[in-house]
Amino acid sequence: MPILWVAVLTFTVILGHRLIPHGNLIEAFLPWAGLAVPVLLLLATLRRSLLGLAATLLPLVAWLITFGGYLLPRDTGTPDLIVVQHNVSDENPDPAGTARALLAAHPDLVSLEELLPAAVPAYAGVLDAELPFHTVRGTVGLWSRYPLTAEAAIDIRPHDLGADWNRGLRAVAHLPAGDVAVYVAHLPSVRIGVTGLTSGRRDESAGKLNALVDADPAARLLVLGDLNTTVYDRGLHPLSEPPPDFALTWPASTPVARIDQVLARSMTVTRLTALPRTGSDHLPLAAEIRF
Repeated sequence: MPILWVAVLTFTVILGHRLIPHGNLIEAFLPWAGLAVPVLLLLATLRRSLLGLAATLLPLVAWLITFGGYLLPRDTGTPDLIVVQHNVSDENPDPAGTARALLAAHPDLVSLEELLPAAVPAYAGVLDAELPFHTVRGTVGLWSRYPLTAEAAIDIRPHDLGADWNRGLRAVAHLPAGDVAVYVAHLPSVRIGVTGLTSGRRDESAGKLNALVDADPAARLLVLGDLNTTVYDRGLHPLSEPPPDFALTWPASTPVARIDQVLARSMTVTRLTALPRTGSDHLPLAAEIRF
C-alpha cells in the first residue's frame, strides 16, 4: 500500500505542482521527481507486488507527459541568433579564460552576472574582439556583435536592499533582422533561515522584472540572466514556452537545476545547451533563437 500512495503522490506532484501552495522548491527540482520510478520499481520487485508494479506506471506516465519530449532528437534548423548567458562568479580566478570559453560558442550576445568592476577589463579584453559593443550596469553586463543603444539600469531591487544593489539593465540591440530589447537580470537567491527557505526577495524582484517586461513596447524582446529559479517556478513569468532541453547549469560541479535563463518574446528559443565548466559555480548556457 505505501508504494501505491507514493506513486499517486508523485503523479500528483508532477502534473499538479502549480496547485501546491508555496511549491517553488518542488518546481525548481521537478525533473528529478522521475527518480521515484526506479525506486518504486525496485521496492515493488523486492515485495513481489503486482499492484506496486502497476502503480509505478502512474509517475512514469506523468514524467513522460511532462519531460518525455526532452529525450527525443529534433532538428531545430539554423539559428538566427546565438546567445550565451553566464553567471561568471565574483570569485572567478580566470576571467579571461572564462571569456574565451564563452566565445567558443560563437555568440551574437553574451550576458554576464556577478561581474565585479575590477574584472570588467579582463572580460572586455577578450570579448571585445568579437563582440565590440558592450554595456555594464552594476554587476551585470551585455556584450553584442551589433550596436547597442538606450542602455540603462533597471530597478528590480527588493524594497529592503540599499541603492548600491544594482543587478539589472536594458539595452536595444540593432540586429540586421531588426531591433531587439535585451534585459539582463540577476535576481536574489533563495535563502535558508531559521524559518526555512525564503524566496521573498527573489519573488519581489521577479515581479518588478515581469512588470517592466510586460510594459515594454518592443516587439522583440529577450530576458537573459541568473534568475535563481527554473522556468517551472510560478514566481517567474516566462515569455514563451522553453524548448524541451534540460540544460542544467547549477551547481557547476553537479548540475541539478537550470536557474540561468534565456527567455524570448516574438522569437523562439529552439535549443538550450549547458556549456563546459569555467571558473564559475554556474555552467554557461547557450541558446539558439529563431525569429
